[in-house]
Amino acid sequence: MNGSASNSPSLTQRRKDQTKLEISRCAAELFVLRGENPVTADDIAREAGIGLRTFYRYFRTKEDAVRPILANGIDEWLRYIASSSPGTPVVQVLESAARVALNSPAATPDAIALIRQLQRIIPGDPALQNVWLSLVNDTETALVLVLRELMGPGADPLEVRLLAIAANTAQRMAVAAWVDGESPAYGDGSPAEVAVRCIRILTAGLGHVST
Repeated sequence: MNGSASNSPSLTQRRKDQTKLEISRCAAELFVLRGENPVTADDIAREAGIGLRTFYRYFRTKEDAVRPILANGIDEWLRYIASSSPGTPVVQVLESAARVALNSPAATPDAIALIRQLQRIIPGDPALQNVWLSLVNDTETALVLVLRELMGPGADPLEVRLLAIAANTAQRMAVAAWVDGESPAYGDGSPAEVAVRCIRILTAGLGHVST
């Protein structure tokens, strides 16, 4: 297990992350509310009750402001994988991590509805789509590092990368399927259950791999 990966963030970092998440929620609400009408950084700052200078201390652009709410839960997901018991089949670890991440207590009905609405407008906004694709890519890179540490120096680099791609793709496909449909956030048809199904399909030839 990677000790640094499993350490909890400092109190200062948690406060900073919470502030960013609150601003991000305001940004997401505005993008959803405005639809095709423009949203400015000043609009987001005003909605969040902060100054424009403070906004730019946290985010480079108005679109970057939605990243924290889209990324919410990813760090927890990575920490769960990193802290798994040695010898546990990696596919089992990834399935459990998907359920933990996508069944987070923070996923309140209002938060779930906002994410669904935001994800529905992202494909029509190139700048927002770039933020989403950057997050997907960064998550895959981080997951490769976590799995490499978890699986040990003898792990096949190709299998490590394939597992990372499979897990990341499964999460993304699960969210996309949920966003496009009307399935509930929990239970049958939920993102967690779809993600587990996708992981099993995408890793069918790697079931022998263990940590």
